[in-house]
Amino acid sequence: MSYLTASTCSAAGAARLAADLGYAWTGLRLLPNTTGGTFQPLLGDAASLRELLAVLRDTGTGVLDIEIIRIGPDFSAAAYTALFEAGAALGAQAVLVAGDDPDLDRLSESYARLCEAMAPSGLNAELEFMPWTAVPHARAALDVVRRAGTPANAGILVDALHVDRSNTSLEDLRALPRGLLHYAQICDAPGAAQWGRPFTNEEMIHTAREARLPPGEGNIDLLSIFAVLPADIVVSVEVPHAQRLPATGQRLWAQQMLHDTEALLGRRAAA
Repeated sequence: MSYLTASTCSAAGAARLAADLGYAWTGLRLLPNTTGGTFQPLLGDAASLRELLAVLRDTGTGVLDIEIIRIGPDFSAAAYTALFEAGAALGAQAVLVAGDDPDLDRLSESYARLCEAMAPSGLNAELEFMPWTAVPHARAALDVVRRAGTPANAGILVDALHVDRSNTSLEDLRALPRGLLHYAQICDAPGAAQWGRPFTNEEMIHTAREARLPPGEGNIDLLSIFAVLPADIVVSVEVPHAQRLPATGQRLWAQQMLHDTEALLGRRAAA
């Protein structure tokens, strides 16, 4: 259960909800993705961290990923030490990383430094390609990882929405080394072909952050995307919707998203 599927919850509340509904993992956003963006306050809050650790211990739910690191021109891995320490304490597996530096050489060097800084915490640096960023498609993500020397804790995060909206083919996904694929995000939306024209960056960002659809409700070719990914890849259910989530209610929304994902893929989505 990704952060955006349960964005109304505190960190401990998200872990508790995930356990109640049958998700094996939850994702947390411990740093805002944009200036003024929402997140789950935990860093530097010892009481909240203790509460979350207690929920994880009592329920057996795990923390899959924590968000978010954005690599810009002035990136410094040292600025994220508190995030790495929290990830290690939580037993998290990955940190979601966005590439915002248009200088490819500098971006790759920064990514390499990030992987090195994260390694003692046991975290993978999951570089997510997004069509409005400096890493717009799967080929670009693989290029950055290779330029960085393919660190042992490197990863590429495949989001079905971004596959549909970027210049990423199924062959591009097949070309990604299996050792770089640790989890993938699922949602649905009107597909690029149905839209009838190219998406603007503003439209893509709006959909990604607050207008995704339950799996099976749009026309993204989810079955083909997940057919070329490893059969045992962990599936992160990421379905924010600014109107429908509040109207449905947080618990029922997260439950429906898990049900729809399992129905579409024919397997336990978070197993």
